[in-house]
Amino acid sequence: MHVGSKDIMAGRHRTRLEWRKSSRSSGEDDNSSCIEVASLDGHGVGARDSKDPDGPVLHFTTTEWAAFTHHIKHATVP
Repeated sequence: MHVGSKDIMAGRHRTRLEWRKSSRSSGEDDNSSCIEVASLDGHGVGARDSKDPDGPVLHFTTTEWAAFTHHIKHATVP
């Protein structure tokens, strides 16, 4: 996992990403803890805080993201 700097994720690359939020996010509470994810055009997955869309972006390789989501789905995250 890498934290994307504003330089790396800035400009056309960042704005062209199609960010999506989990359908399980209620969106009713402004203080809710939600992340948004976007495909990085075959270079992994980006994740960001939905309350701070201009903030840092975490960059996961495809393998890292698959392992992370597998552990979440199977409740094996410590």
